[in-house]
Amino acid sequence: MSMMDKLKQMLKGHPEQTGKGIDKAGDFVDGKTGGKYKGQVDSVQDKMRDQYGGGSGGGGGKGEDRPSH
Repeated sequence: MSMMDKLKQMLKGHPEQTGKGIDKAGDFVDGKTGGKYKGQVDSVQDKMRDQYGGGSGGGGGKGEDRPSH
């Protein structure tokens, strides 16, 4: 089993932590890029939530609780 397969299994088993991690990763990218790719980052976050769970309970879908840049 590859490392990616193991990560995918871990993500699917813990939706709340997954949602928080997705939000944190998106915030990190937005911070590093100055929010230049915010729309694309939000789109990827939504797709990851759909695929791995996490819903919007992890801290905000569509960048609701993110500071504007």
